[in-house]
Amino acid sequence: MALNYRKTNFVLSAADARQFPNDALPEVAFVGRSNVGKSSLLNMLTEQKNLAKTSKTPGRTQLVNFFVTEGKARLVDLPGYGFADVPEKIQRQWNTLMYNYLVKREHLLGVLILLDIRRMPSEHDLAMINMVNENKIPFLIVLTKSDKLSRNEAFNQQHRIAKTLDVSPSRLLVTSTLSKLGVTAVRESLDALFDDFFAVQAQIDIATDTSPTP
Repeated sequence: MALNYRKTNFVLSAADARQFPNDALPEVAFVGRSNVGKSSLLNMLTEQKNLAKTSKTPGRTQLVNFFVTEGKARLVDLPGYGFADVPEKIQRQWNTLMYNYLVKREHLLGVLILLDIRRMPSEHDLAMINMVNENKIPFLIVLTKSDKLSRNEAFNQQHRIAKTLDVSPSRLLVTSTLSKLGVTAVRESLDALFDDFFAVQAQIDIATDTSPTP
């Protein structure tokens, strides 16, 4: 089932796991280094310029931000990681907040891990990939800011990153928020993550339907 991501609204920002929504909507989270372009990608997907607030100051987003699509599913923007100028105490708080979300969130279906295509995966990026792998959380790699490179440079860098991660280059979704490159592929990937949940829920609804047979 294809969701209409244009019908996405901000729900709330949470500084603590106790503030997370407690209903049963399925969720997909967006993670990545500070200033990798998570907010810009969310705005591109939803075709809303200011849905997710962007900042020119890395490390500014300190909260877990929840957005709901069509009242059926949520997109979740997690704090950026790996910015050196953020005090160590704040980084520990963010790490705890993200760990509590990623590992303990019951209805988390998958994670989009964003990497800046201009840079090789950092130690923090590799740690994030290892963590979701170890916890058996489905994930997709999204390469951002491809407009900052020529087509040949982007192609070559996609292959270099794929080699570092030991995956096929086709598994890396190349995007640009300026040219809208990759918007359809990312939407389709989100739909694929949500589809299994909706299919299972439909079967549960059928099995628990006690309406009298006509």
